[in-house]
Amino acid sequence: MQHDEMIGQVQARARLPSRGDAETACRATLETLGERLPEGLADNLAAQLPREIGENLRRTEVFGGSGTGERFGRHDFIERVAIRAHADDSQAAYLARVVLEVVGEATQGGMMTKVKEALPDDIRELVSAGSAG
Repeated sequence: MQHDEMIGQVQARARLPSRGDAETACRATLETLGERLPEGLADNLAAQLPREIGENLRRTEVFGGSGTGERFGRHDFIERVAIRAHADDSQAAYLARVVLEVVGEATQGGMMTKVKEALPDDIRELVSAGSAG
C-alpha cells in the first residue's frame, strides 16, 4: 500500500475532515505503538509500511538496545494517542483502531500476528477491533 492510499483509507474510515488529520492519527498511533513494541519488531513493522508512515514507529525506538518495549496497558496507550492526536479518549481509541486496521491490511507475512503477540490482551483488542468493532 502506498502512502497516499494508506492516509486516504485512514481518513475515509475514521471520517476525518482532512488528510492532515489522518496523518496526525497515524503519527499518534504509531509513535505510541513504537514505544510499546520491542525495537526489532517495531523496525520490521516499519519496513513494511510506506517510509513516511513507518518512520513514526522508529521515532520512539532506542537504537542499539532492545527497544523501548515499555510496559503499559490500554489506558496509557489511549491516553498517549489522545495527547498526540489532540483528541479525547474515546476518539483516540477509535483512531487507533482505524490506523491499526489499515496497518494490518498494508502488511503481510503474519506481521500483525507478531505485533498482537507482543502486546498485552487489553491493547491487543485495539488491534483486532477494527474500524467497525
